Amino acid sequence: MSATGATSNTATLIRFHSAVNSGDLDIISKAIDEFVAPDVLFHAPVPMGATGGEAMKRVWELLLRAFPDIHVAVEETITEGDKVVSRNTVTGTHRGEYRGLAPTGRTVTYNEIFIFRFAGGRIAEIRGVVDVLAQLRQLGALPS
Repeated sequence: MSATGATSNTATLIRFHSAVNSGDLDIISKAIDEFVAPDVLFHAPVPMGATGGEAMKRVWELLLRAFPDIHVAVEETITEGDKVVSRNTVTGTHRGEYRGLAPTGRTVTYNEIFIFRFAGGRIAEIRGVVDVLAQLRQLGALPS
């Protein structure tokens, strides 16, 4: 892959994160349609009964319901070939049901790392590691 392609992939990811931080499900859904392949391989816990881009839309629907002010701060990106790695810090206030937990009003801050593989200028595959343990501890579901 050319350096231009790698730069373009990083720019696409930045635009995607900008949409995610809008807090608007319609904007996020449109961004998924634009930047993500419909048959994206999504290697992360996703709602049952959905695959590809639709699974991503369901994930964001659940996250926005639970954390309406969710914000993904990109701490660093590393680009190599057709992949872009993004290390992020996520913050949000627990205002809706999440993983069976009633809203607590608590603010959470947790880390995540995602590897995005691009094909044809769109995200074709996603592998992610999210610090769910930190989330659940901050929400009081697990001891500190």
